[in-house]
Amino acid sequence: MSESENPALSAPEPEATNRPRTNKDWWPNQIDLSPLNRSAPSADPLGEDFDYAAAVATLDVEAVKADVISVLRTSQDWWPADYGHYGPLMVRLTWHAAGTYRTVDGRGGGGEGAQRVAPLTSWPDNGNLDKARRLLWPVKQKYGAALSWADLLILAGNVAQEDMGFPSFGFGFGRRDIWQPEEVFFGNEETWLGQERYTGPDTPLSLDDTPLGAVTMGLIYVNPEGPQGNPDPVASAHDIRLTFGRMAMNDEETVALIAGGHTFGKAHGAGDPSLVGPEPEGCPVTGLGLGWKNQNGKGKAEDTVTSGLEGAWTPTPTTWDNSYWDTLFGHEWVLTKSPAGANQWKPKDPAAESLVPDAHVPGKTHAPMMATTDLALLHDPAYRAIAERFRDDHAAFTDAYARAWFKLLHRDMGPANRLLGPWVPEPQLWQDPVPTGTAVADVAGLKKAILDSGLSVSDLVATAWASAATFRSTDFRGGANGARIALAPQKDWEVNVPVAAVVAKLKEIAAAQGVSLADAIVVGGTAAVEKAAADGGITLSIDVKTGRGDATQEQTDVESFEVLEPKFDGFRNYLRAGTKVAPENLLVERAYLLGLTVKELTVLVGGLRVLGAGVNAHGVFTDEVGILTNDFFVKLLASIPEWKPTAADPNVYEAEGRTATGVDLVFASNSVLRGISEVYAGSDAKEKFAKDFASAWVKVMENDLF
Repeated sequence: MSESENPALSAPEPEATNRPRTNKDWWPNQIDLSPLNRSAPSADPLGEDFDYAAAVATLDVEAVKADVISVLRTSQDWWPADYGHYGPLMVRLTWHAAGTYRTVDGRGGGGEGAQRVAPLTSWPDNGNLDKARRLLWPVKQKYGAALSWADLLILAGNVAQEDMGFPSFGFGFGRRDIWQPEEVFFGNEETWLGQERYTGPDTPLSLDDTPLGAVTMGLIYVNPEGPQGNPDPVASAHDIRLTFGRMAMNDEETVALIAGGHTFGKAHGAGDPSLVGPEPEGCPVTGLGLGWKNQNGKGKAEDTVTSGLEGAWTPTPTTWDNSYWDTLFGHEWVLTKSPAGANQWKPKDPAAESLVPDAHVPGKTHAPMMATTDLALLHDPAYRAIAERFRDDHAAFTDAYARAWFKLLHRDMGPANRLLGPWVPEPQLWQDPVPTGTAVADVAGLKKAILDSGLSVSDLVATAWASAATFRSTDFRGGANGARIALAPQKDWEVNVPVAAVVAKLKEIAAAQGVSLADAIVVGGTAAVEKAAADGGITLSIDVKTGRGDATQEQTDVESFEVLEPKFDGFRNYLRAGTKVAPENLLVERAYLLGLTVKELTVLVGGLRVLGAGVNAHGVFTDEVGILTNDFFVKLLASIPEWKPTAADPNVYEAEGRTATGVDLVFASNSVLRGISEVYAGSDAKEKFAKDFASAWVKVMENDLF
């Protein structure tokens, strides 16, 4: 599960008196465009032209595995291995690198090696994982750029389990490192491990209206002691189901992961947690990136303090077997305290003290221990039924854990064709499989057939956008490939109902032309953009790639796809009723998910408005809807501030006979966006605007082609 750091070790409040003030300090309600200002490619030390996929292809992966195994089996005096094997430590390292993934917005996961930069490098739940990364450094150094940290951090736990007897389901390389942390919203708590996500001491956790996937900032999943430290297994089961569900796991996968992970290793709480020093990011330069210096005894080995819980779950902590279930079901458990003062459970029978060997002291033994989160598997009826089945069928348990572990490690990687190397298994349903498509042989003919069908520019552009704009750059899900806009659940989404008839007509055309519906949707929208530009006096020839396939309903996990449903899309001026966040801020979030820059965001909004691709008439500042002009910017910037909220909707404003939302007006009110808008509003900018729109359009249409 997790080894959560003690709240007493949380980072100190930063000194603010000498800190330079930022624009956000002065104007906290100002729209934040910084998420769209990604690090420039030139900041990558590997260079703009570095091709990681090509580099990985040069690896001798069996040699890499052998080198990792050598690390696992060679205990180092500076950080001795529990039971003489670093396997359990590496399993935790990998789990915590991958386990930050959350389904709501696709953020997190191990796909970028983010665990090695702040804040994750110093999260309370990642205590002492800095040692695991340091142990792997010789392997990383040996293979250099051909093996990313992101891949190595995930590979290490996979190899560790294999070396301890577990049969792996597979592994895929292909994770390219980031070099600077992204500012991901992990919570608004003022301190690490705060309890603000609970409304009271006896109130169940609720994460509604947030993208968050853990019970508090600084934990991967849940508090192993129980909700807010309360050792209540039933209440713990609620938190487990909610958090694991938000990280893409169902009940069976959740039970398998908890039991499988706890088959290996031990928790560490051998002494006073107040004697543990600051995390790596809070250490002086002399720490050289290693934190959590422990003043208990030797500060390592049998004196290690990490989560505060102390002990192993099984008598065989470095062996894949059924001992977790034998131990969990084989004892009556009573509440006790660890040496660090954490709530945990021990067997009632004193004879159990002889069952578990000490991780470092020969001849010494201990009783096994369980966390409250383990006992939740006994007390929750649904979890218990699964646990009993796994207890009685080790092969079924092994298979379930193998599949769930593979999913945990690869969920954020997107479609299976993004995975590299010789160990990649067949695509799983959760990887959103799409049949391989064939490139359109006669794109011009397809464009003509679509434009001659009677479908309008607005219809075609709106449909292509609705299909492609589901893409998320965070976990590479969604997009036009697969044409899932014609399948449940996407066809029934509120925002897509207006284009259902257009999809049906394009399906007929696609069948007649012998092309996929996915390609017909994208080519149709692109043909409409070309026509709209031509009607405005500008000639565009837009080259958009084809070769998409059409998914079937059987290849579509309806429940999994529900998280992709747009609750907001400023590009279409869509905002679901009841949404509390300002729509202009949500526009930035949508642009981030699409991988857009501030310029691309601006030009796309301006173009989609005049093309009539929205779900309403707000912001359509043109009398020539369907023609690609810069009218949106020209007329918006020419207006004087007379916009007033409408009586029907405070998010909608009116002036001069037109209506607009905050998404529209922000392009005149925000100084950065206004500056870009002024470029496109210039009398000399009509052709530039059309070409820039076409370029950004192609980017969105091709986001999901890997």
